[in-house]
Amino acid sequence: MPEKEVKTKPVQKKKKDPGYVYAVGRRKTANARIRIYAKKGPIIVNDKPIEEYFPLQSQQALYLEPFRVTETLDRFSATIKVMGSGQSGQLGAVVHGLARALAKADPKYRTPLKRRGLLTRDQRMKERRKPGLAQAARARKQSPKR
Repeated sequence: MPEKEVKTKPVQKKKKDPGYVYAVGRRKTANARIRIYAKKGPIIVNDKPIEEYFPLQSQQALYLEPFRVTETLDRFSATIKVMGSGQSGQLGAVVHGLARALAKADPKYRTPLKRRGLLTRDQRMKERRKPGLAQAARARKQSPKR
């Protein structure tokens, strides 16, 4: 006797809420991977407090800008992994990533962040050196006078 086929409903997997919002920020050749948590706590960059990783006052003003614009200074904590480029490029990548994470966490933050230009990726990168030229990207070799 042939067996009957039993039709079953496909099982839907429940998506687990990881408890954080993930975003990537970029600047020059730096990439920052950011996890932002909806609880008050420290911001950790490459296993160091952000104040230790970016110690200058001017740097502090820059990385706190997304929180100031959205008025969420003590509402979030974050873990950040940043690599590539130098300190300036890494700071730009962190700011870009924090702004993107905040915009993803709550869509009402998107408008003020966009107005301040924090969601725009700065695409300027170092120009490559061309063959046949001097040491820099556009520097020409000096021609002999006689």
